[in-house]
Amino acid sequence: MKFLLDLCAASRTLQETLTGLGHDVLTAWELDPRATDEELLAVANQEGRVLVTKDKDFGELVFVLRRPHPCIVRLVDMRVADTVIAMRELIEQHADAMQRGDLIVVTPTRVRVRSSSRPREGAG
Repeated sequence: MKFLLDLCAASRTLQETLTGLGHDVLTAWELDPRATDEELLAVANQEGRVLVTKDKDFGELVFVLRRPHPCIVRLVDMRVADTVIAMRELIEQHADAMQRGDLIVVTPTRVRVRSSSRPREGAG
């Protein structure tokens, strides 16, 4: 699976863990640390990357502005160690939702998957 880690969600530990599991991982820092949320969303969509963030502004881009999107995983109140565990479990238990482009909110106690009502455009 391909991932794009937003600046607020990127950590070396998460990046190395996902890469070690065989995933293609790009961070916003590597892409362009000044990239806007809209630019990050466009790149993730074009490249078929799951966008991992702590930023709830992506919801406005998807639901209000109706931007095409890949799967977006929003991490809420998660420490780095918890994020690594949660992402491993998410990949194991919700890979189909991630590949469909669903929107996923992960908290320390819950995972909520919201089906995407708009087909994503771009890479497949």
